[in-house]
Amino acid sequence: MATCAERLSTTNVSQAVAYLDRSPYENVFLTYLVLEGGPLQRDVRIVRDESDRVCGAGFFGRHVVLAGEDAALPALANAAAGLNERAVVGPQRIVNAYWQAVRNRHAPARLVRERQPVMAVDAQSLRATNGSVTVRRAREGEWAIVAEHSAAMISGEIEADAQHEMPQFGAGIRRMIRLGLWWVGECSEGLCFFCNVGAWSPRTAQLQGIWTPPQFRRRGIATEALGAICRALLCMVPSLSLYVNDVNAPAIALYRGIGFAEVGALQTIFF
Repeated sequence: MATCAERLSTTNVSQAVAYLDRSPYENVFLTYLVLEGGPLQRDVRIVRDESDRVCGAGFFGRHVVLAGEDAALPALANAAAGLNERAVVGPQRIVNAYWQAVRNRHAPARLVRERQPVMAVDAQSLRATNGSVTVRRAREGEWAIVAEHSAAMISGEIEADAQHEMPQFGAGIRRMIRLGLWWVGECSEGLCFFCNVGAWSPRTAQLQGIWTPPQFRRRGIATEALGAICRALLCMVPSLSLYVNDVNAPAIALYRGIGFAEVGALQTIFF
């Protein structure tokens, strides 16, 4: 039987990281928050079992992000009580079990992404790509077009308006560009591919916001651009990972084509 969820502190950070490292690709966002989260760390909780062993962890903010075993479910559910979260995400098994435990007292789900394969690639498994697409980090003066395409990608993912006209959306894009986290592909017709690094850990960096504008699709541009971006990033990190909806066959084919392989599965519930 698990105890209540406890706040992250200097005395339990190493234990939290060791637990999350058991599934480094599924848990990269939580690991990132534990190690690099700054003010967001205050919303991270860990759960111990009766033997004082860490058996779960979670972030309880605008989104709830979970990792854990069955024994951690009651404590994780209690930690989330009363939140008006926009989504719950985590490894498929724990999120599904969590939802079954809380759905009777929770607002109805608006959208459920039942299974989102987690995929990873390293320098050895990355396949060579070449072509006429140039890849580079986005420039701050490009933030508006990056925000426009980021919003288009998010709106398709969550089947709702990404509210990209809100000031904080643009501010977040500009901040990520300043940090060198947004990447673009460029061809003779302009910017033709977008993605960013969302979270990272000592084991992997997670790619997100992967988007090819409709007019550039079915031309091999995504394969060239993403392959080149991965090649550049893998000079700095040991592996790259991402997750994708299991119904998105073209995206899965793209990722497999450049060497990504499935290493886990997430589930996301939107409200």
